[in-house]
Amino acid sequence: PILRAAVLKGDQNISAPSMLRLLGNRFSEVPPELLQVRGLRSLSLGGNRLHSIPPDIQELRSLEFLYLGGNFITAIPSELAKLPSLRYLVLCDNKIQSIPPQLAQLHSLRSLSLHNNLLTYLPREILNLVHLEELSLRGNPLVVRFVRDLTYNPPSLQELAGRTVKTRNVPYAPSDLPDSLVRYLSLASNCPNPKCGGVYFDSCVRQIKFVDFCGKYRLPLMHYLCSPECSTPFSSASQSSTSQSESDSEDEASVAAHRMQKVLLG
Repeated sequence: PILRAAVLKGDQNISAPSMLRLLGNRFSEVPPELLQVRGLRSLSLGGNRLHSIPPDIQELRSLEFLYLGGNFITAIPSELAKLPSLRYLVLCDNKIQSIPPQLAQLHSLRSLSLHNNLLTYLPREILNLVHLEELSLRGNPLVVRFVRDLTYNPPSLQELAGRTVKTRNVPYAPSDLPDSLVRYLSLASNCPNPKCGGVYFDSCVRQIKFVDFCGKYRLPLMHYLCSPECSTPFSSASQSSTSQSESDSEDEASVAAHRMQKVLLG
């Protein structure tokens, strides 16, 4: 009743609350009334029984602080990335298995707490969180054991032909090919290994790449190689520091050391 009254006040143009703390209750879902409090700047729903985050969370455009720790959340909706003012996001102590790359759109984000979840990797796009100062990852499988998935389906004849066309710069006129093949050739992705120069279309190898955020920790980020034989120096954590420094790829060198102030792995 108190929550509904607060929302009704907002509907009547009376000062609506800018902060709501609903910790340690028994909510199994985010109350829809909350999503009507458009001026809400801080929302705490930790220690409840939430299993999901509603996509309509994107309606809280003024939200700066969101605490959803200590629930049973298994997935993060991409709509969460549509909160332009969000600075602090706490998703610790849940059952989250992956991070949607769309979270890289949270350009105001300063702190991201993901400890004690089920994460095995981080998406490459997280590097775009240029204002992120604190990232908490302890208690996730990616910290306990670095995983590598080498499942690989052999390229089709179409992909092999497409790779040859792209890597050898075989000239062709779009008017001489069916539209479907022209579109297919435009979908080529460059292999991230700077020493490879290859491309891939549908057949690739998913691996973990270790990227140095703050000079002390190498975080495992997901990347895609064009074949199992195409390995990069950072596909293994056992490389010596000398060989690592000599073979830094350009994209890693471009990551400023001051971006990440604190990475909590333990």
